[in-house]
Amino acid sequence: MARVVQFTAPRQAEVVEFEPEALPPGHVRVRTAFSGISAGTELTAYRGTNPYLTRTWDPDARIFRDAEAGVAFPVVGWGYSETGVVTELGEGVEGLAVGDEVWGIWGHRSEAVLPAAKLLGHQLPAGVSLSAAAFARVGAIAFNAILAARINLGELVAVFGQGVIGLLATRLATLSGAHVLTVDAVDSRRTESLRFGAVDSFAPGTAAEKIRAAGGADTAIELSGVYAALHEAIRSVGVAGRVVASGFYQGDGNGLRLGEEFHHNRVELVSSQIGGVPLELAGRWSVDRLQTTFLNLVGSGAVEVEPLISHRVPIEDAADAYTLLDTRPGDALQVLLEF
Repeated sequence: MARVVQFTAPRQAEVVEFEPEALPPGHVRVRTAFSGISAGTELTAYRGTNPYLTRTWDPDARIFRDAEAGVAFPVVGWGYSETGVVTELGEGVEGLAVGDEVWGIWGHRSEAVLPAAKLLGHQLPAGVSLSAAAFARVGAIAFNAILAARINLGELVAVFGQGVIGLLATRLATLSGAHVLTVDAVDSRRTESLRFGAVDSFAPGTAAEKIRAAGGADTAIELSGVYAALHEAIRSVGVAGRVVASGFYQGDGNGLRLGEEFHHNRVELVSSQIGGVPLELAGRWSVDRLQTTFLNLVGSGAVEVEPLISHRVPIEDAADAYTLLDTRPGDALQVLLEF
């Protein structure tokens, strides 16, 4: 029997068994090695606050409608940062071989049957381990925010939120030639951000004033998903500055006061979401290019991800991993489920 993680109810995760699927032509079977838990979007499903659990997304109109929920409990197989080994090829598959180490998206399950086309080009680059490749998606989210920020050499960039994605954004912004200041409520994460290239780091509260005292950020990137942090990011930039909102914000916007600095300083607010790349780059960039480029940076040593793995949790203990991230987020960075 194969195994998969499901959210049976809000804040209730369990591992259940399922029958392995048959292998159709043009498909491959992958045995999972690692699956990374998202401490942002995924926890909204675990907690029951994700908008898909209360509204319906209309993909044609691209609008949420106040109808019945588009997703209901149990939510089975959430997850989008998986790595594994190809164990079986369906009829007609070319470009992949049994034993290939691959990365992709197939959820927190011990094995998956996937179209071969989804894994072509997803073999691990040289220098990238199976555990490091589990950062492909979160790395792409950070990379996408950097592209949306349009960073120029020598600019001052403030990055709000120094979880996994925030730390990766700090490193990528530094590689882009920015002087980076970071903001986070957790002391250890602020310290870690200095190792990832930040020149200074501040606790929330007076961070915006300190950043403005340093000349004001040209661009701020907000990755915590907290409205009060988005407000502080807006306060931190100068006149006509840009703020990239890349967090997943829940509920009403308490703490976000758009009549203040946003209005008076004519701040540009840009949404960055991993469903697509910035429109002006869509002719050359894609989400797949974001992911493969990020992994190549890992393979070259330009970006280190292994130090961000704070916990490797056997799949049998998945419920404990979610409890940790939900109740003690400051005690963890990247949690990997190990199969």
